[in-house]
Amino acid sequence: MIPGGQPNMQQLLQQAQKMQQDLARAQEELANTEVDGQAGGGLVKATVTGAGELRALKIDPKAVDPEDTETLADLIVAAVQAANQNAQTLQQQKLGPLAQGLGGGSGIPGLPF
Repeated sequence: MIPGGQPNMQQLLQQAQKMQQDLARAQEELANTEVDGQAGGGLVKATVTGAGELRALKIDPKAVDPEDTETLADLIVAAVQAANQNAQTLQQQKLGPLAQGLGGGSGIPGLPF
């Protein structure tokens, strides 16, 4: 702090830059981390990145019934949704503390005071 209660702008800029670097690093980790979701007791499994990109879909042959493709479609959607929910949880864990730091208490986005 500079005398008179004014914040040191150089320090604030350095803190903001560090938070930005931490955020970019966390986002890169999320993009490289895979999480799974499943449906139908494991008949359908989806793998997404922490950023929500679908990477893999595994379907057990027992889930394939040519007479009932709707159930298979529902299982696929449920597995992808479960995987995306797990990705969102991972995002909260990785980015939550960084986002709180960016919000601060001043009401000025990006400033930690």
